[in-house]
Amino acid sequence: MKKAKNSRSKAGSRSSKSSTVFKNYTDAVRFLLELTNWEVVRVVRKNTPPFKLNRIKALLDGLGNPQNQIKFVHIAGTNGKGSTVAMLSSMLQSCGYTIGTFTSPHLTDIRERIQVNGNMISRAEFLSMANIIADEARSQGIEEELTFFEAMTAMAFQYFADQAIDLALIETGMGGRLDCTNVITPILSMITQIDLDHTSVLGSTLPEIAREKAGILKKEVPSLMFTQGAEVEDVIREVAEKVGSPLQVVNKDIEFSSRFCATPDLGPHTRVCLYSRTTRLEHLPVPLPGEHQASNCGLALAAIDILKSNGFDCPENQLTDGLASTVSPGRMTIAWQRPQTLLDGAHNPSSLKALMRCIGAHVPYDSMICIFGCCMDKDVDAMLEQINLGADKVIFTRATLNPRAACPEELQKRFSEISGKMSQVANNLEAALDLAGRAVTREDLICITGSFYLVGEALKFFQARERRELTSQVPSYA
Repeated sequence: MKKAKNSRSKAGSRSSKSSTVFKNYTDAVRFLLELTNWEVVRVVRKNTPPFKLNRIKALLDGLGNPQNQIKFVHIAGTNGKGSTVAMLSSMLQSCGYTIGTFTSPHLTDIRERIQVNGNMISRAEFLSMANIIADEARSQGIEEELTFFEAMTAMAFQYFADQAIDLALIETGMGGRLDCTNVITPILSMITQIDLDHTSVLGSTLPEIAREKAGILKKEVPSLMFTQGAEVEDVIREVAEKVGSPLQVVNKDIEFSSRFCATPDLGPHTRVCLYSRTTRLEHLPVPLPGEHQASNCGLALAAIDILKSNGFDCPENQLTDGLASTVSPGRMTIAWQRPQTLLDGAHNPSSLKALMRCIGAHVPYDSMICIFGCCMDKDVDAMLEQINLGADKVIFTRATLNPRAACPEELQKRFSEISGKMSQVANNLEAALDLAGRAVTREDLICITGSFYLVGEALKFFQARERRELTSQVPSYA
């Protein structure tokens, strides 16, 4: 890691000279949030000029290329990236490795995006990294062009190099080919389920989107995907062959099976089996609820098999312990019990379909009120069809801080065209929860879904409510 230390020295000396760029953590966060953020821009069109890699390459080069000191697993896809990362990270940590994760979006704290062994980067380190990146961007004259995701990516790479981690698990932000994380050379590339998403940027068909996602594949770097529809799989195989990436498809090239069951200790859950040339894993419980998580689990287990060939020692008993301890906030999360309130960041038709099936299999209730809000650039009608299949009543709202959020009145209008179910509109999440709370009984369920931004607001709301309740229970000695 000698080069990583040199990189730190170069960046660190620059930071010491510009220690007043941001005096505190709040200033650093404000700087980042004021950069162009394509996650929340209302309309992003295909081939928009900012989607290129020259800025991130120049920025990292100025920092001494910290990414060259790190081993990476690179993950692209539409659905399942976060769950796959969570399971893979938990297993590797259980085997004694120090694992960095770079994920998006965050739910309640921007530091969630950069973690080591499940711990967010500290505020002090976040401030230090932001100072380093801002100083370098200014010295190169690219501060005005720099995007939020480019800055966060560079911060993550510098932080991981400084921490001398064993492996970094890196999610792409949008697409793959021109995503700014695509400057790394990983030891493994992974592609999760492909679905229609960000169609204004990535393409309007599944093959077009699959080709963009497959842009992360590299020559002689092994790659993994779970079996998908032929139109997606054919494109990814074609790209893999063209660039020279040895591709394996779980459930075809790697034997895999899953089954849904229920036991007294675990309740309803899915178990998986995976067999490869060097691994035989049988009847492992999937730690995250929902049959759809079986494919993500299979992908994570197949990744472990490849990492073993790269020198990672992963005894089966430690793997299974790590898998069992996986947590994934914002996915099938029960945030409150009175009334029972579930949060899930399902944000496209296929993930909503999986969510509704998962709730039916795992959560007992009499009727379900769904608080729904989504981004305007999604396949809204298809999402509403899935909500109609699962919910008994719908309250449409929007995430307050997301400019891409669809108008609740428009959502209700489109919902009424496909459903005769009762629906209401609320201007914000708190108003929606007030409406839902007055309509539910003790045995009913409130489900908040459609957007990670909406789920993030809900998590903050319930965390604040819990703090208020705990405070009110503290005895007074005055």
